[in-house]
Amino acid sequence: MNLYFVDWIIILGVLSTVVGSAIYVRRYTRSVADFLSANRCAGRYMLTVADGIAGLGAITIVATWEKFYEIGFAGNLWTSILSPLMLILAMTGWIIYRYRQTRAMTLAQFLEMRYSRNFRIFAGMLCFTSGVLNYGIFPAVTGRFLIYFVGLPIYTWTVPGVGLELNLTLGVVMATVLTVALLVTLNGGQIAVMVSDFMQGQLANICFLVLLVVILWLIPWSTMMETLRTAPEGQSKLNPFEQNGLESFNPLLFIMLAVLGVYQYRVWQGSQAYNSSARSPHEAKMANVLSGFRAIVQWLLIPLAAIAAWVLLNGDVLPEEAAAAHAQLDAMRADGKEQLARQLTTTIAMKEMLPRGVFGLLAAMMIMAAVSTDSTYLHSWGSIFVQDVVAPVREKMSKPKLSPGAHLKMLRYAVLGVAVFGWCFSMVFPLQEYITMYLTLTGAVFTGGAGAVLIGGLYWRLGTTRAAWCTMILGSLLSITGIVLINLAWPTWLPWFKDQYPDAVWLQQLPEVFWFNGVQFGFGVAIVSIFTYVIVSLLTYQQAVDFDKLFHRGKYSVAPKEGEPDYVPKTDRSSVPWVLRSLGVTEEFTRGDRWIFGLKYALFGWTFGVGFVVLTTMYLFGGMRSDDSWILWWTIKTIVAATLGTIAVVWFLIGGFRDMFAMFRQLKNIVPDAVDDGTVTVHLGTPVGDEASPDKEGRET
Repeated sequence: MNLYFVDWIIILGVLSTVVGSAIYVRRYTRSVADFLSANRCAGRYMLTVADGIAGLGAITIVATWEKFYEIGFAGNLWTSILSPLMLILAMTGWIIYRYRQTRAMTLAQFLEMRYSRNFRIFAGMLCFTSGVLNYGIFPAVTGRFLIYFVGLPIYTWTVPGVGLELNLTLGVVMATVLTVALLVTLNGGQIAVMVSDFMQGQLANICFLVLLVVILWLIPWSTMMETLRTAPEGQSKLNPFEQNGLESFNPLLFIMLAVLGVYQYRVWQGSQAYNSSARSPHEAKMANVLSGFRAIVQWLLIPLAAIAAWVLLNGDVLPEEAAAAHAQLDAMRADGKEQLARQLTTTIAMKEMLPRGVFGLLAAMMIMAAVSTDSTYLHSWGSIFVQDVVAPVREKMSKPKLSPGAHLKMLRYAVLGVAVFGWCFSMVFPLQEYITMYLTLTGAVFTGGAGAVLIGGLYWRLGTTRAAWCTMILGSLLSITGIVLINLAWPTWLPWFKDQYPDAVWLQQLPEVFWFNGVQFGFGVAIVSIFTYVIVSLLTYQQAVDFDKLFHRGKYSVAPKEGEPDYVPKTDRSSVPWVLRSLGVTEEFTRGDRWIFGLKYALFGWTFGVGFVVLTTMYLFGGMRSDDSWILWWTIKTIVAATLGTIAVVWFLIGGFRDMFAMFRQLKNIVPDAVDDGTVTVHLGTPVGDEASPDKEGRET
């Protein structure tokens, strides 16, 4: 085992902080609204820090390492393609502002308001199925990382009569991490999840800075750059325009990911409670704006670790550590575990590189990322199952409404059930492709159709219930087909059929790998879903939806008092110049909010204006052709990012703790509302009890 006493102290200290914070805040969970959405009392800094670490996760780090080990620094240019679109979405409050205005606690609850109860049940089942399938590999990826990183002995057991080999060590590690996540989630629901995620997010940011310094100390920047020069032709780690030799990660992939990123913006419900936990729609919007600053340091360190791993394994630096890492990876490949070796390349390299203490710091950071994502996902999928499947079905069957106590108990049972499924699925499922591609495809089971349904529901008065049904069904069927073809049919069934029918020429000519990967297939599903929603809506539209009622505007608005959810502090309500309004500034903005917006645009100008537009233009006109030019750029960018990231860590540390104490004060003073439990009593002017199915107009009248 690679852990020393100091490493254990760090890991146990982190876990004690996480579990202790969850136990402390249990006193504030007194209602269903508390468990589901922290009674909508979270401020911007707490939201962006907690949601950030929840969305990061150990699996995301491992998947990102897998990607950047292949593409190096050069991949950063292509990831910036998404910057202009993400800037517009953040500054305008795209999706999140209007969604928060509806006061829905889950996405499917909004879908009932906008479309119908039957559609809510169907969408809830689809979202839950997609979510647990997607989450099913999380425990395994985290567990394998910890096993190989810590150096735990592997014990296996073959199931008699089945031939299935189970990794018992993996099972124990997964059970341990899931137990910690359950202690957090079951104690206080979203309040406990958010507070523990916030504490982990702050600690993780500090860990990122320390690890950044240590990696650059072990592998000097000049050595790293010189080694990256030696990458094979067409697989440059420095020049983004010389990567046409990369088979799986290339510029076209990032363009598809960019389109999917916009289409699926706020659609994926893995951390759905954060979408409804903000104090007001404005706070939700500002949390989204601030996320770019919060993520600077993590997206500097994570790719750098993968690049350092490539340098270690392909250069002359730290030869003893490199030899030890190569030996372990070669042994895995010799056992037929090529995919696992690819996933854990950076993990094993880091294990050999890092000294004691720092080694424990990375292990603690990965455990924090795993626990935060596990607790958030367990809460999300368990809540969705109860809120959007069980509760609406009980209503349709005319069963008595659950009491708050029974409702909370059912939510906790559902959370436990998701954890058990994740453990079992991870023990037996063979992952046949890149993590990123599996997550994209399984997520598309829901998001493939839900993207068009959500965007249309929030922004297009003409969208109809029939269009929502057609889009969701078609999107899910196409995505499930892709999962079967890519993960089962081609790697498992096709070789068997080829052996059984050697004379079938057409069968023998089929490629060993399916024509499209998960990202490409998900991209196609999104395009088809958009056209389906628009065409069916135009064919079935009869009457526009009342958006004022849906968003609690105009005569349907109720002004909250100070201290209540939705309260926005009074500011100078003078008219906002049209120039600022076009940039996303509204009357709700304070002077500090305007400064934050200005900094956001400055950050965008740096990452996209200089980092993509200027450099691409220079390349097209004959510049930026040498490795020396790109080395200079990546050096400047790293220095700027490290400086801004350090400032952001301190900034969010102060703002986050201020928000946390403010949330505690609000939760203490709010009187629990038993009615506020996610039940829709009225939507679009029609009592829910009168709704059985879409009418001839394709929507509820």
